[in-house]
Amino acid sequence: MNIVESAKFHRSGEPTAPLVDLSGVRQVYRKSDGSDLVVLDNVSLTIAGGEIVGLLGRSGSGKSTLLRIIAGLLPATAGTVRWCGKPVTGPCEGIAMVFQSFALFPWLTVLENVEIGLEALGVPAAERRRRAIEAIDLIGLDGFESAYPKELSGGMRQRVGFARALVVHPRLLLMDEPFSSLDVLTAETLRTDLIDLWSEGRLPIESILMVTHNIEEAVLMCDRILIISSTPGRIMAEIKVDLPHPRNRLDPVFRQIVDDIYSRITQRAPEKPGGASFAGAGIGMLLPHVSTNSLSGLMEALAAAPYHGKADLPDLAATLQMPADELFPIMETLQLLRFAEMAEGDAQLTDAGRHFVDLEIDGRKRLFAEHLVAYVPLAALIRRVLDERPSHRAPFMRFSEEVEDYMSEEDAEDTMRAIISWGRYAELFGYDEEARQFNLENPA
Repeated sequence: MNIVESAKFHRSGEPTAPLVDLSGVRQVYRKSDGSDLVVLDNVSLTIAGGEIVGLLGRSGSGKSTLLRIIAGLLPATAGTVRWCGKPVTGPCEGIAMVFQSFALFPWLTVLENVEIGLEALGVPAAERRRRAIEAIDLIGLDGFESAYPKELSGGMRQRVGFARALVVHPRLLLMDEPFSSLDVLTAETLRTDLIDLWSEGRLPIESILMVTHNIEEAVLMCDRILIISSTPGRIMAEIKVDLPHPRNRLDPVFRQIVDDIYSRITQRAPEKPGGASFAGAGIGMLLPHVSTNSLSGLMEALAAAPYHGKADLPDLAATLQMPADELFPIMETLQLLRFAEMAEGDAQLTDAGRHFVDLEIDGRKRLFAEHLVAYVPLAALIRRVLDERPSHRAPFMRFSEEVEDYMSEEDAEDTMRAIISWGRYAELFGYDEEARQFNLENPA
């Protein structure tokens, strides 16, 4: 059976049961201090044959973890996971994955990279070669069989990743942000080619489950979109996309679906003290490492024409060529600091945000410092400790260890780096990287 016949075989029959059936899945990791970090909580979903399903959420929402649980690469802490009606106890035959990174063996040619999965399955050499050539041809790399990864562009290398996944004729293809490491034009071409092959029934797969944080990408490709909240990851909404392929980004219905997703995300994110949807509260608030240049730049963009202080988030993201995963942390930080508000898919500067834009550099720093102390408890704590100590110094670990009581070490590091950057900009406190020590050598 060749790859096209396999595609027709997979797509023609109706499965007697869902390919994937998850119920009450929970994933918990034990932190170094012995406490639990809940990554996924009470996740239930099904994936049937003949559909492309998108998992849409921000970085850290557990999307990639969920893919690995479905593939049988990671056991769930709790809940049930079934593949074709059977409990998943290990890697599942019939599931293949395409990763964000190209993950190719640099010492192997394109043909050898594609064949390697079949070799692991014990497929005879002649059959391996035939199927690998078919997959390479299908994905648009005919003529590059003898090339090495270093000779290929990023888009070509990712095509090799697709060919390597498709060559085993999986029933379900898992894709973990497969276009995010590519430039805009290359990603668009690869997305279009993949959807064309799917629409024509030429892919040897029954369904696709893809992880993305790009809202337009999800609407462009998927039949169903599952929106996942963060910390812990939960399915907060399901949106069906009843549009034929190929889809037009300028179609009013397409735009309405995009707007609806933005609205759901901004409307239903859990409200935290401080007005932003960050995890935790008080000292335990997880902060994104967003630069002050990004914060200032977004406020300036909002204040300028044509927005004059208020913008539709999808329109703002398109104008700035900024995916939602980059835009939301900036907007949420501005919301936390009371420089902007975000609700129902709109972003609006507050009076303080408008005032910030009108100020000169020193005035901006003073206003930022006032809001940082008032609305970010960790910043207020650091400044208070420095003021109270005769030396006006305090080690990094004095605060990082306290923050780690509420989050993972990685998140704590990001939070501390964010507060260092914001505090330096505001001239609220200084930081000596070599000594790993906060100080008041350059106080506001």
